[in-house]
Amino acid sequence: MLRKILTFFHKETVLSISAILAILSMFIVHPSGKYFSYIDFRTLSLLFCLMSIVAGLSEIGLFDYLAEKILSRANSIKSIIVLLVLLCFFFSMIITNDVALITFVPLAIIILKKMSEKQKNYWILRTVVMQTIAANLGSMLTPLGNPQNLYLYTISGLSLWDFIRIMLPYSAVSGLLLILFLLVLPKVSLHADNFSAAQTESSACSIDKPDSSRSHRNPRILFAAYCILFLICLLTVLHILPFQIMLLIVFFGFLILDYHVLKDVDYFLLLTFFCFFLFIGNIKQIPFVHDLIAMLLVQHEVSIGIISSQIISNVPAAILLSGFTNNYSALLIGVNLGGLGTLIASLASLISFKFYANTDGSNKKHYLGIFTLYNAIFLVILFGLYRFFG
Repeated sequence: MLRKILTFFHKETVLSISAILAILSMFIVHPSGKYFSYIDFRTLSLLFCLMSIVAGLSEIGLFDYLAEKILSRANSIKSIIVLLVLLCFFFSMIITNDVALITFVPLAIIILKKMSEKQKNYWILRTVVMQTIAANLGSMLTPLGNPQNLYLYTISGLSLWDFIRIMLPYSAVSGLLLILFLLVLPKVSLHADNFSAAQTESSACSIDKPDSSRSHRNPRILFAAYCILFLICLLTVLHILPFQIMLLIVFFGFLILDYHVLKDVDYFLLLTFFCFFLFIGNIKQIPFVHDLIAMLLVQHEVSIGIISSQIISNVPAAILLSGFTNNYSALLIGVNLGGLGTLIASLASLISFKFYANTDGSNKKHYLGIFTLYNAIFLVILFGLYRFFG
């Protein structure tokens, strides 16, 4: 039994830690009806629906198809990685950092898995780390980029232009930093010996030709249906469609289209978010913590926003700290820059970490080391930008 527990803890480290924190917080703030108000059911519903859609697209071979197309037009690993990272940066401005990572990290892993065993682990790790940073930085620019932006945009009364004007310098510098990081990567030519022929043959498939393990329905019909479901999710992201309706449409849509896909959803990731919501909700109820935040926050919104994001992530940090200040512009900068740093500074980072951790040959300790180092470099530079110009 102990060995099974240790094995599970090693495999699902983030979930295990979040569960322990949630349970410990229950001894301080006893369970009550308030617990239901802690849970962001909208976020959980969006995650479930988007992961289901991505699983469905993967099942019909779309990512393999795109991988082959990209590889056929690329002449170096660097050009592929630049494309994958910049897609996360720019798409996160429109479809949120979570959706960008759910969409493009699996594609990056599929493409880079085609490299030789010696090189793929090196490139997959660094590419996923850079995609995560890119998504968190690109999402800063617009209210639609991430949940904390939507929340602060709603309560602050800022116009769209004012919002973009506040974050534009940080987004522009972030884009330049990403390009600089990508330029210093070693260039590796895309020769045949960089790839395993077996991997290429096994994954070379098209949405036109499903194999025997896939649904017997026409892949083109499934592709069109999944695109419609994806658009429905975007309507919910834009607050046009209630998340309850989205959840019902997507869930019953998969029951009709291909219910087997639902088993591929990462329910442990959803449970991780659930545990963090419980922990954060209980922390907010502790009077000492409440009074301490009120005292420390005055004229230190950016610094406290960054620090608190490292501990409880930037979405709940934005919700928590907004109750103690009217300086929403500074708080907006703080919680967005605060998405850099630790793995939980932005819960979107957990998504890419889970994708990487489930990859053959993954090294979670090495990933966390590289992730933290790269994030720290970006955070120091961008915070220096704030101190100099802010």
